[in-house]
Order: sequence, then C-alpha cells, then structure tokens
Amino acid sequence: MTAPISITEPVTWGTPRARWVLLATVLGSGMAFLDATVVNVALPTIGADLNASVAGLQWVINGYTLTLASLILLGGSLGDRFGRRRIFLLGTVWFAGASLLCGVAPTSEALVAARALQGIGGALLTPGSLAILQASFAMSDRGRAVGAWSGLSGVAAATAPFVGGWLIDVGSWRPIFLINVPLAVAVVVVSLRHVPETRDAARVRGIDVPGALLTVVGLAALTWALIEAGERGATTGVLSSGAIGLGSLAGFVAAERRVRHPMLPLEIFRSWQFSAANLVTFIVYASLSIMFFLFVVHLQQVLGYSPLQAGAATLPVTGLMLALSAPAGMLADRIGPRLPMTIGPLGIAAGLALMSRVQAEATYFGTILPGLLVFGLGLSLTVAPLTATVLAAATSKHAGIASGVNNAISRGAGLLAVAAIPGLTGLTGDAYRDPVIFASGFRAAMRISAALAAAGGLLAWVSIRNEVARPADSPTSARLDRHHHCAVDGAPLAS
Repeated sequence: MTAPISITEPVTWGTPRARWVLLATVLGSGMAFLDATVVNVALPTIGADLNASVAGLQWVINGYTLTLASLILLGGSLGDRFGRRRIFLLGTVWFAGASLLCGVAPTSEALVAARALQGIGGALLTPGSLAILQASFAMSDRGRAVGAWSGLSGVAAATAPFVGGWLIDVGSWRPIFLINVPLAVAVVVVSLRHVPETRDAARVRGIDVPGALLTVVGLAALTWALIEAGERGATTGVLSSGAIGLGSLAGFVAAERRVRHPMLPLEIFRSWQFSAANLVTFIVYASLSIMFFLFVVHLQQVLGYSPLQAGAATLPVTGLMLALSAPAGMLADRIGPRLPMTIGPLGIAAGLALMSRVQAEATYFGTILPGLLVFGLGLSLTVAPLTATVLAAATSKHAGIASGVNNAISRGAGLLAVAAIPGLTGLTGDAYRDPVIFASGFRAAMRISAALAAAGGLLAWVSIRNEVARPADSPTSARLDRHHHCAVDGAPLAS
C-alpha cells in the first residue's frame, strides 16, 4: 500500500493533486448516487426476474437503507479516529464487493442480503467523501472544492437514469450493480496514489458500538413489522417485532445518556430550531421516499414505459434541483428559512396531488410533466434551506454530527415510509403486476405523500424561527452549505 501523503502540505485548487483528490471523492460518492437512482428504476425488472413480491421489492430498497441509516454516524466517527482515507477506501472496497454479490444474486433473498452489506459500505464511504475534501484542501479553497464536487455529483445524478435505464433495456438489471466494481478499482488506485490521510482522534475517543447495534436492531425490527403488517395483518409476530423495534430505539436513547462517548450526543437536541428542523426533515423525506419508490414503477407497470423512459422521465426534477438549490439556499440566507421551508413542502404537496392523476391514459407533456415541474420547484425550495437550518442550529463543535443526524433521520424516514405505504394502499403481494390494482394504490399513495409534505410545510411555519445567519462560532459551514448538491435520497452530508 502506498504510504499516506502528508497533510502538512494542504491541497491547493488548480493543481494536479487537487484534481486527483476531487476525482476520487466524486467517483466514490458517485457509486452511491448511481445506485440510489437506478435501483428504483430496476424494481419491476428485478421483480419479474426473481419472482419477487411487493414485500421483496421493499426489502431490496430497505435492506440498503437500513444499514446505511443505522451506521452512517458510526462511519463518520471511524473516519475521524482511524483515518478518513482509510475508512473511505474500506467503504469503497466493501461497497464494490457487496455490489458484485448483488449483481450475481440468484434469489430475491440473496439480493436483499447483499443490499444490506452494500449499505454498510455506503455508511463507511458516504461521510468520508466530503470529509476528505474539507480536511485535505487549503481553507481558502474548500468552498471551491465542495462546489466542484457538488456540480460533478449533480452530473452523475443526472446521467444515472440514462445509463441505468439503457443497461436494463439492452441487458438486465444485473449490470447496474456490476458497474460499481470498475468504478471502485479506479477510486482505490487514485486514492492510494493521491489522496492524503487525515484523522482527528481527539474528536472521537471511543466508538459507540452499543448505540450502533441498538439502532440496527430497532430499525430492522420496526421495518419488518411494518412490511409484514401490510402482508399479514397484526399477527403476534408482527406485534412482537414492533415492540422489539420500539424498545430497542428507546434503549438507544437511554444508552446515549449513559455511554462515555455517545454516537449521538443528546444535548444537540436542546436547540428547538434543530429539533424542529429534523422533525420537518422526517416528515418531508417520508413523503419524498414514497414518491420515488412508486413513481418509476408506476410508469413502467401502468403506462408501459421502458426502464430508460421511466428513468429519464424524472430528469426535470434533477434539472430544477441543480439550477435552483443554490439560489434557494441564498434566498434563505437573506429572508430566513421559515418561508422557503413552508412554501417548498406545500409546492411538493401540490406536485404530488397533480401526479396522483397520472393514470393509464396520461400523456407525458399533458399530465406527467406539469406535476413533476411543480414537485421539482417545491423540492428545490425545500432541501437546501432545510439542511442549512439544521447546521445553523448547531454549534461548530457539533456541525459534523448535526449533518450526520439529519442525514440519518432523512434516510430513516424513507426506510419506514417505504415499509408502511404498500400496506396502507393495498399494494401488497403481487399487486404491482396488476396495472389496475397498482394504479389505484398509486393514486392513494400519492395523496398520502402529498398530505405528509403539506404537514411538513405547516409544521415549518409554526416551529421554524427566522435565523438568517449561522452562529458566530461557525462561519465555515455557512460558506460550504451554499455549494451542497441536494440529493433526494438523503439530506446532504457536511463534514
């Protein structure tokens, strides 16, 4: 292994070394962005090939989200303690190995297990990408580096539906996972040669293993209970699993009060603004996850779109996010976050209400596109101010953990929403194979999703204060926030 590059010489913008570091971090995070977009597009093909039920497809999504949401805070702590490059590389190799297992999975059960392993890799990989940029670049160049990372990551998010849809159309769903292997090889080679090693062991004196285990058990048991309740009703096993899940999550909170080095320092929630913004995050991202789980499946199963067409159909949302997220963040800086965080979710709700009208005879330009445009405008107005508000509510010593908490909450919301929505709308068993049943369930799901988004907007109006600037002790994070690309599968991570 190549010896770590000394961090006594910060990376400066415009040098070959800076371009290599940027390439490694963009490719690494790009693997996760690619899967987040493409797996939803591939769900109908996966279901047909592996004869999976709706519950099986839920677990294809949730197997990954479960381990990612549970361990992402731990992944950031491991990087601080043992070296950000080392943990980033470990996550990359792990993610690639799990992707290979996904690509060769013979059954839906094997695919779900491989996806859970993939989530572990993602939890190690995702926090390290931005942390490497912040720790290795000279302070005066960090904003430009993160901005470039954001823009290039946005390009990856925009091209993913075309690449993934094309791979599915010409072959099968398996290459969407196998493509991660050569990407990971490139990340490893570039990182070993050009990325400096950095660590801050003083920030992390211990690893909160009990907290991580209780989170995994709690979310896994609760997710299983919600999925099985939709399939079988309130059986003894479902109620027992739900009780175990809730008990484990309560145990996690109790443990974080007692452990010497908690993964989640609970004093961070003493800020009303922080707690309120994270509650809005939970509600809004639950709404978003329902839409992105079902929409591309609906286009394929009910309207007869190909995987490529279904993936490309949502590109207007990506385009609006890329164009408007930074201006939305700057608007919130000027007028405060309360109004954008209210109007944005209400716009999302209006777009979802329009999309509930997308049925078998709907045309793209007459029915689908108007809903997507309204949805995309609302989303663009919501995500950057929401993330900036979370970071602004935390002191500088908690900036990293605040971002990690917000990311974990957004993914946890998606995990539980995807688990619950089929049972609430009759989309259980093999319902996705029947266009009539699926269309009815989709309409109900979009209305529930719209109600959640509207509730998030109203909650923001009554609970968010108009604090237009970050606390005086953390000016750097304010500068970086304006450059974040806002992913829809999880709140952006700051380091």
